[in-house]
Amino acid sequence: MISINNVYVQYGDRILLNRVNLVVGDRDKVGLVGRNGAGKSTLLKIIAGEMSPQEGKVQRPTHSSLGFLHQEMDIPRGKTVLDEAMTAFASAKALELEIEEMNREMAERTDYDSDEYMQLLEDFAHANDRFHYLGGEAVQGEAERVLKGLGFKQTDFTRLTDEFSGGWQMRIELAKMLLQKPDYLLLDEPTNHLDIESIIWLEGFLKDYSGVVILISHDKEFLDNCTNRTVEVELGSAFDYKAPYSKFVELRQDRREKQKAAYENQQKVIADREKTINRFMAKATKTKMAQSMQKQLDKIERIEIEDEDTAVMNLRFPAAPRSGQIVLEGKKIEKRYGESLILDKVDIKLDRGDRIAFVGQNGQGKTTLAKIIVDEIALSAGELNLGHNVKIGYYAQNQSDTLHANLTLLQTMENASPPEMRTRLRHILGAFMFSGEDADKKVSVLSGGERARLALACLLLNPFNLLVLDEPTNHLDILSKDVLKNALMDYDGTMIVVSHDRDFLASLTNRTIEFRDRQLFNYIGDVNAFLEKRNLDNMRQVELSAKASTNAAAKAAPSTPVSVPTPITITPLPATPAPAPKPVQPELSFEERKRIQRAISNAEKKVERLEEEIKKIQDQMSAPNFYEKPDANKVMDQYKLKQAELEKALEEWMELGEG
Repeated sequence: MISINNVYVQYGDRILLNRVNLVVGDRDKVGLVGRNGAGKSTLLKIIAGEMSPQEGKVQRPTHSSLGFLHQEMDIPRGKTVLDEAMTAFASAKALELEIEEMNREMAERTDYDSDEYMQLLEDFAHANDRFHYLGGEAVQGEAERVLKGLGFKQTDFTRLTDEFSGGWQMRIELAKMLLQKPDYLLLDEPTNHLDIESIIWLEGFLKDYSGVVILISHDKEFLDNCTNRTVEVELGSAFDYKAPYSKFVELRQDRREKQKAAYENQQKVIADREKTINRFMAKATKTKMAQSMQKQLDKIERIEIEDEDTAVMNLRFPAAPRSGQIVLEGKKIEKRYGESLILDKVDIKLDRGDRIAFVGQNGQGKTTLAKIIVDEIALSAGELNLGHNVKIGYYAQNQSDTLHANLTLLQTMENASPPEMRTRLRHILGAFMFSGEDADKKVSVLSGGERARLALACLLLNPFNLLVLDEPTNHLDILSKDVLKNALMDYDGTMIVVSHDRDFLASLTNRTIEFRDRQLFNYIGDVNAFLEKRNLDNMRQVELSAKASTNAAAKAAPSTPVSVPTPITITPLPATPAPAPKPVQPELSFEERKRIQRAISNAEKKVERLEEEIKKIQDQMSAPNFYEKPDANKVMDQYKLKQAELEKALEEWMELGEG
């Protein structure tokens, strides 16, 4: 069990984590969600012990193991992929040597009845169990299984880690962590560098994982499939929901609606009471009653509506300079990496105003063709020509990783800016939610989502009319994705978007190009029209079917069933009926007025008596050892009963006073 107690973190004048308390059980699968920069990665680092809070502490069992995959990791160089993965079994190898030593000792000793020998047997059994749990008998086979699950081919095992990109190196580190089988597995956006097959494999691995999993992700489906609990970090607080992501969204909305309704109802009650008190205060005969009512009103625990972080970046792409009618045209494009053929004599043509989505399984050439178009890599054969006055804006899949960690945000913008934009850089940073002193922060302290926002800000500094975006939603939270999509909807240039996010692509493009079997297949319409034509339900099927298909007419595999969360029934609060107008009262006789005065006096005495009884119970409950007493529950029930009686007595008193 992990216990997070009163954790407090503040940067400058900003409180990032404000007295956060959380307990994570031994079988929990927790999704940490929230806005970019809300403190999710910071909280994960504190749990992992990589940073210390200014106040508070984190406790976990002394001899437990922990693995932490975060967004900036350095992979050792000079080893093959398999050799590096095998370093995960260092503890298993050490255990194997320990078991051999204990075996030798047991064979030599003869004091079978001694306590020391019994302890040796117990230690041997424990070490043997741990060795089996770590898969010590078949470590290489297990390493190969996990590497293949994460997308590596058999031929990759003997390649040096140096040959792989940052995303693939992250997969090696993830493989090592999964092979170590720590008691606590902490993952910060593990799907950012994985293809769909690897994501689905990882989902299955995590669902069956026997330890605790705490992960950060903006992939809603991944969270639903891997977690049974959601913790939202917002404005310094942590809100705990015992449900996966989709259910959490419903519960969160339900909680906020009920909180708002309760707040509005209480405000109405308070306003009515204050109106009555003010009226009674104006009458000398009712001053005492008004003071008592005010005292009771002051004791009411006020309901507050929790703050909600609705800040979003202000993103608007610059007007696109006019290009020629044909923006680009490629014929017989071929691309090879060694013996591997990625694109086989494909043709592509973009007219001005085209908005195209590249979809398909990872490894089919989407990013490769995007890099050929922006002249980042050369084609192996064929030709590709840009049209008249075409200016390219490019957001790479790892764009945020290319930012210089030791530069400040302002310096990063200055390096990317033309001279005429220099005076507006702080204003642009503010539009991307980097205000005031944020401009002087180092890039190294930014979260993945904040780096993505900074990279987008840099993109806007120069005009372009062909925008190429490769997985632009990596690292972005849900609200930021919506802002980016709305900005792209308003963009008036030509656009290519590489993405596997169906929600993001829906209605965004007017053509879809599927990459399959080293060929390109064109479809008119957005991603939903494409899926309908291909008889598919979701983007996962697109990417999985690409591997299985053998020709352009092949149909997709049967749809993977998606579990639908049980809907929450929200019972609306009954409307408060408008009070009926009071009939005009006839003038009272002396006896009737005397009877009412007597009733008011009795009601007042009843209120005073109940207040005294409640005060005595409160004094009793304030004793240090009160909750240790056997009758504590009985006293608390009595306290609640007296409170209810007092509330009723006050209402009767008020009604008599208003008569």
